[in-house]
Amino acid sequence: MDEIPNQLPNAGATVQRRNKLLAALLGTITLAAAGSAGYWELYASNYVSTDNAYAAVEIAQITPAVTGTVADVPVTDTQKVRKGDILVRLDPTDATLALTQAEADLQRAIQRVESLQANDRNYGAQVVARAEEEQRQAAQLVASQADLDRATVDLKRRQALVASGSVSGEELTRAQNAYALAEASLKANQAAVAQARAGQVAAVAARQANAALISTGAVATNPEVVFARARRDLAAADLDRTIIRAPVDGLIARRQVQVGQRVQTGSLLMSVVPVQEMHVDANFKEGQLEHVKVGQPATLKSDMYGDQVVYHGVVDGFSGGTGAAFAAIPAQNATGNWIKVVQRVPVRIRLATSELKAHPLKVGLSMNVTIDVHH
Repeated sequence: MDEIPNQLPNAGATVQRRNKLLAALLGTITLAAAGSAGYWELYASNYVSTDNAYAAVEIAQITPAVTGTVADVPVTDTQKVRKGDILVRLDPTDATLALTQAEADLQRAIQRVESLQANDRNYGAQVVARAEEEQRQAAQLVASQADLDRATVDLKRRQALVASGSVSGEELTRAQNAYALAEASLKANQAAVAQARAGQVAAVAARQANAALISTGAVATNPEVVFARARRDLAAADLDRTIIRAPVDGLIARRQVQVGQRVQTGSLLMSVVPVQEMHVDANFKEGQLEHVKVGQPATLKSDMYGDQVVYHGVVDGFSGGTGAAFAAIPAQNATGNWIKVVQRVPVRIRLATSELKAHPLKVGLSMNVTIDVHH
C-alpha cells in the first residue's frame, strides 16, 4: 500500500512524454502535408512528365522513278550525305536510246505539220482552179446550148422544105448530123460542169480537212507537235532519273541495293534519316493533357547522353487519336468484358536544331520529357 503513491508520478510522466511524441508526430505530418501541398501548388502542378517518349523523324524513302540496272552505289550505311548528293546510278543506255527516238519523233512531227501548212496553200490554189474550171465549163455549156438551139431551128426548117423539094436529102442529113452533134456536145458539157462542181466541192473538203490538222496556226502549238515534245521531255526526265540523288541532308540507313541489281519503279533502295530534323513523340496519359497546349516549352533528356545533356523543345502538336485507336488491331471496347485502361496520346515535341547538331539523336532513342504547362 505504501508503493502505490510512488508509481503515480511515473505514470504521469509517461503520459506527458507520449503526448509530446504525438504532438511532434502530428506537427511533422502537418509540415509534410503543407510542404507537399506547397510543392504541388508552386512546382509540381506546373509540370507534366513522362518517360514513354522516343526520338522520331520523317525518314526519306529512296525509290527509283524508272526501271533499270544498277551501275554504281557510291554510298554506304551510316554515311552522311547532303541534299543533291548522288546515291545510285542506273545504266542510262535504255533511257538514252528512248530520248534519241523521242527527239526524232518530235522532228518528224514538226516536219509533218510544216508539210500540212504547205498543203493548205496548195489546197487553196486547187479550190480557186476548180472554181475557175467550173465557170469555164458553165460558159461552154451556154455555148453548147446555143449551138443546139441553132441546130434545132435549122433541122426544123429543112424538114419543112423537104416535101416541096427545096432541100435535098443530103442537106437534110447534114442538118440532122449537126443537131445530133450539138445535142451530144450539150450533154458532154453538162457532164463537165457537174464534174467541175464536184471537183470544187472535193477541193474545199480536202482543204477543210487539212485545215483541221493545223487549226492552231503555229507549228509549236500544234497538238501533234506538243504531244511529241511532251514525250521528248518525258524521255529526258527518265534519263535524268537514272541518277538518284539525296532529297534531304541526313544519314544513309537500310541500304538494300547492290551493283548489277535490276530494280523496278517504286522498289525501296535505302533510306535517308534527316537527324538534324529530329523530333520527339511523347506518349502522355490522357489525364495529363488537361493543361498542355501547343507552344509550351519542354525539357528533354536522352538515355543515350544521361542527365548531362538537356534538350529544349516546344510542343508542336497532338496526334489525332490515341495509340490504341491507331493500332494494327484496335481495342474492341464495345464488348461485355470491358476493363478501363488509361489511354496515351502522342504529343509531338519540336527540338532546337543547334542542340541536335551538338548532340545528335537516333530514331527510336528513349527520352524523358517534362512540359511546363504554366506558360
